[in-house]
Amino acid sequence: MEKATFAGGCFWCMVTPFEEQPGIHGIISGYMGGTVENPTYEQVLTGETGHLEVVQITYDPDIFPYERLLELYWPQIDPTDAIGQGNDRTSQYRAAILYHTEQQRELAEQSKVDLQQSGRFEQPIVTAIEPVSVFYPAEEYHQNFHKKDPKYYKESRMYSGRDEIINKYWK
Repeated sequence: MEKATFAGGCFWCMVTPFEEQPGIHGIISGYMGGTVENPTYEQVLTGETGHLEVVQITYDPDIFPYERLLELYWPQIDPTDAIGQGNDRTSQYRAAILYHTEQQRELAEQSKVDLQQSGRFEQPIVTAIEPVSVFYPAEEYHQNFHKKDPKYYKESRMYSGRDEIINKYWK
């Protein structure tokens, strides 16, 4: 098993694209990259801790290789937005690929180049590719939130503008 970590706006919305895929053995919503140890959601929400909302995926690379994870990741975000996603505009919603190995870094960098060269976007691809740092799991109520409170999840997703991003750039 290996781990992959992605930031792409609200972590609630980043779970569903990956959860039903073969070879995916777990997805944990959490925080990474900030200056506060063991941050709470309320602290991260201020945008002052420097953390990103992330999903950390445990996967079997023989069944679902990292390249396939990248193929699923890019269509979940606006890769030309450096400061958030959709209506989520504070720093914890910045998009980033957080690599665990040199191979992941190389594959992420190449996928970013390929996306830029595809001509799909007029603006530059600015999604960060950074090494992982300490991962802090989010509070239990955030885990599988879309299943725990589907009505609120749908409302939040609609408000976030994520579906507009997907329809605008990835339809």
